Amino acid sequence: MAKAKAPAKLRLKRGDTVRVMSGKHRGAEGEVLQVMHDKQRVLVKNVNIIKKAQKPTQQNPRGGFKEQEAALHASNVRLVDPTTGEPTRVRSGLNAEGRKVRISVKSGAVLDE
Repeated sequence: MAKAKAPAKLRLKRGDTVRVMSGKHRGAEGEVLQVMHDKQRVLVKNVNIIKKAQKPTQQNPRGGFKEQEAALHASNVRLVDPTTGEPTRVRSGLNAEGRKVRISVKSGAVLDE
């Protein structure tokens, strides 16, 4: 039996601004709230809102529905370049001190300061 291949490391971080490139929320922009590397998914603020049923509890005796963000696949989002405001791919490189940083492919700007 073949071993399962480890998922690729995502080049997104919490706090990045991303734009949804495909799916029903195409064109929406938001801040990354959470990155799930093992599942290749990201949680984006105010994008892909779902209604989740809540069972009644002592704090909330009536129960009801709660709106929250659902995860999107990482391949459906692109990082927004801070200099141009356009979606871009991300590559790795070294800065002047020899430290590994993320670099925008479109503009060449360093994303990690």
